[in-house]
Amino acid sequence: MCDMEPDGDLNPDTHDLPLRANTNHILVRHYVLDLTVHFDRKVISGVAILFLEPCSGVRSKPEDDIGPGAIERDATIAADTMEDSTKGLGKTTTRMEKMLDAKESSRAEFVGLSRVRMHTASKTKIIQASHLWETTSDSDFTLVLDCCDLDVSKVEEVDVMSVSAMSNLPLEVACESSAVSSVSQQAAFIQKLVSMPSSKWREKHQLFLLCSRAPGAQDRSSLHFNRDQWSLHVRKKSITSPQEFPRVIRIFYETRPTGGSVRWTTDQDNRVCVYTAGSPINNRALFPCQEPPVAMSTWQATVRAPSECVVLMSGEEQAVPIEDGDTRFLIWNYYVTMPMPASTFTLAVGHWCQVTAEIPPALEGEVRDKMNCGKMTKAKAVSGECSETGLLSGLGSTSTEMLKGPPHQTGSGDRTTRSDSTCCYSPLVDEGLSVTDYSSMLDDAISCSHGDYPCRFTEQSTRSQRVIPHRVFGPVCFLQKAQMGILKLLPQCLAAAHAVLGVHPFPRLDVLIVPTGFSSLAMASPHIIFLSQSVLCAATPGSGDNSLSLCGSRMCHEIAHSWFGLVIGARDWTEEWISEGFATYLEDIIWAQAQQLSLQETAEQSELKALLRWRRLSDELQNSEEELQILRPNMENTGQVSESGSTMVKHALNPDKTFMQVHYLKGYFLLRFLANQVGEQQFIDFFRLFVKKYHGQLILSQDFLRMLLSNFPEMERKGLTLSAIYADWLDRPGIPKWLCERSAVWSKARLVEEVKAEVVKWILLSQSHQGKGRKRKKIEPKVNYKELTSDQLVMLLELLLEESELSVATMRALQRTYNLHNQDAEVRHRWCELVVKHAYTQGYKDVEHYLLHDQAMGVYLYGELMVHEDPKQQALARRCLSLVQEEMDQSARRVVEEMVL
Repeated sequence: MCDMEPDGDLNPDTHDLPLRANTNHILVRHYVLDLTVHFDRKVISGVAILFLEPCSGVRSKPEDDIGPGAIERDATIAADTMEDSTKGLGKTTTRMEKMLDAKESSRAEFVGLSRVRMHTASKTKIIQASHLWETTSDSDFTLVLDCCDLDVSKVEEVDVMSVSAMSNLPLEVACESSAVSSVSQQAAFIQKLVSMPSSKWREKHQLFLLCSRAPGAQDRSSLHFNRDQWSLHVRKKSITSPQEFPRVIRIFYETRPTGGSVRWTTDQDNRVCVYTAGSPINNRALFPCQEPPVAMSTWQATVRAPSECVVLMSGEEQAVPIEDGDTRFLIWNYYVTMPMPASTFTLAVGHWCQVTAEIPPALEGEVRDKMNCGKMTKAKAVSGECSETGLLSGLGSTSTEMLKGPPHQTGSGDRTTRSDSTCCYSPLVDEGLSVTDYSSMLDDAISCSHGDYPCRFTEQSTRSQRVIPHRVFGPVCFLQKAQMGILKLLPQCLAAAHAVLGVHPFPRLDVLIVPTGFSSLAMASPHIIFLSQSVLCAATPGSGDNSLSLCGSRMCHEIAHSWFGLVIGARDWTEEWISEGFATYLEDIIWAQAQQLSLQETAEQSELKALLRWRRLSDELQNSEEELQILRPNMENTGQVSESGSTMVKHALNPDKTFMQVHYLKGYFLLRFLANQVGEQQFIDFFRLFVKKYHGQLILSQDFLRMLLSNFPEMERKGLTLSAIYADWLDRPGIPKWLCERSAVWSKARLVEEVKAEVVKWILLSQSHQGKGRKRKKIEPKVNYKELTSDQLVMLLELLLEESELSVATMRALQRTYNLHNQDAEVRHRWCELVVKHAYTQGYKDVEHYLLHDQAMGVYLYGELMVHEDPKQQALARRCLSLVQEEMDQSARRVVEEMVL
């Protein structure tokens, strides 16, 4: 029996997130998901098939080696034997068609089932259960899955023995008699399936798919389930151990319109869409899964969506949609072969269009009729016809008839990815990118430490692939801005990341401009990045590159997550700095490389950014709870779990933490501190060594720090021990001494001094307007203001925010001189703060525009509007909230409503 913490033991005031899955007892090794998107009901009907493997031992200590290969199984199988066993795959078509019919019957049964009545948690902790759950015993083994806001209608065991291809798998089951039980055969089949070598990944996935379509077991008792607030519990009567539990189960369910894992909304063209929103509860409201990061698995997903929609997802190959019979749906198939946590699964379905290199200016702002757009894209998908200068690649981009050039090798063995004419390659040979490329450094033979999967780091061809195939999608109204910004910068950022960190961990990348209500500037997932519209350049064609700074640096941040956050992940989710601190640090280095800056320019830009971040961190630490300032809140217990594998993620549901950046900023400064000790280039070289050793694995802070101290033994001679770094940076709130001292140095940097000189000019101008008589105006001198970068403008406005008074004329001149309404979102945010502080009514329209269109960054402004107790400002806050509250992120909405209502 697994140890399940009852809901009553959870203290809602702690805002901790329970991870209930009993991953120390049994693991999901592979998911096959069958999802259908229903925009009319705002639900996704799903069938999840889970391939399970019992664990041989309990892992609860942080020192244990955890990764895709940490649980190596006793059962092995030779490649040639497996080849023989899969030769019969082509002969199973007729039988599988019958199985598909059986599956459709099951789906009809699922749709027809009456929904189990829900009970509130105040009445009982069980809020949904199968009618025979009470017949099971607490002594029966319980599979616990993380699950929330899902209506589960049925859980059944899958009869994989009915798959003819599986019957060819050789058995090596030790038994005393010649007769092998059906249960043992099932277990042996699945054991051999999950243990197939990576060189046979395609056959392996075919077998997973065939097994997923097998009928439910008929000759054994059904599975029983119940669901509480956070988890789904599954039992089979009289089965008392994970070793006896069924190896393949199928779960029928539907999501809820208000489920926290996905957002149902409209895009900027007012067309419906749905996407995984990066919720604190991750994907447990999208499909039942094992949420703890140690439960690394592969997956295949089939998504049915209206034919006018495009489906984007975490997946290693660009999907080729096919028609779903006589319905108005298309079917999209995606897969991954690298085991990853279920939280990295990402999905977006909407009426977006692909951004291409040539976009007619007249199209900007045009919103097409949804049906016409759908007809156009569907026709192209069927015919494969597409003009080279056409704007809408959409579904047509995936037609195999449009493929150009040879297949591109992206992995091991037989693994190839074909990329068509709508994927951008940008070899960059003649585009003048910096020749400073460190990708050849330290690239000796890599011996992977992770489990067996097709690894790009071992492929010789990937080492020279500076720019992976990439696409950009968004609403029609933003296609021109996306073309000017994202599409222009993306190949430069990808090449720069390759120059700094080496092999791209993933074979392709999609970038999607998400709806206005997205709660952050961006979010990185395997093979796909979500970008807020706030990062798009606001300037017009022909403007300088200054307007691209936020877009470029943010993309570099998200691209850096491919290495730190995705291919290397935090084993304990409370150690967010491992992902966000690293990406923030690397963002500056990669962006400087993309801009082709000299060493001096890079250093000066870095010092300015460091000072801005120091100011932000200092302000945040002065206005937040101390327990939220700690980078390693579990301290010496970091990485530890219960006997079953369940755990709690500290502060994960705290709404205040959602808008804090301490893990980004304090983590960034820790890395700057360490680079200062060993030298920046040596530190980057070490990053590459670390990636080579730990890619495909989960880590704790100690893994990085121990390897660093081992490679630079002089650090310990200076007193920089592991315990000292913990004490100064990770395990306590506040600001370390080194950071306070260093900030004084950054404040004297050249770019900062330039800003200070401009601030003096503006203060003097304001003072000249403050009631000194009419004669003062006659002798007012003409002032020449220096052109500033975006980061310098942010600093300028922050320093002016410290002034108690600024005249109306000064505010007007500021707005005119720097064209502030056309600057990036970071600059405009400071401008809006200045408008609110000085009640500059002519700038209220800029504040309103910001709150409506830059929701990812506007939460703080609501508080500023309310705190001054100005009736006009408070009315402005309430009006803006009323206009956007339906499309806002739920967490942001709750925080803003507490401020305003």
